Amino acid sequence: MSGPTHFYVWYTVRGELANAMEKVSGLMSAVEARTGIAGRVLARRDDAARFERVLSELAREHDALSFIEDGRRHTERFAALTDALQ
Repeated sequence: MSGPTHFYVWYTVRGELANAMEKVSGLMSAVEARTGIAGRVLARRDDAARFERVLSELAREHDALSFIEDGRRHTERFAALTDALQ
């Protein structure tokens, strides 16, 4: 396979969020400095979205779930951490 590889790494934060953000920001900067690869810090969003309803409807219309092993699409929502905290 060619093309980019994407890593999804997540943490459940305990303790003070501001401290965790500072530590993760430092980690991301160090990774970028050493590898040249920049990442993004996101926060999980659990609010309902119109997009998901439309996506489900269109997935059924296009038979896009027929190739999935268990027939279920798994969706998680994330936003930029600063946006999610507002």
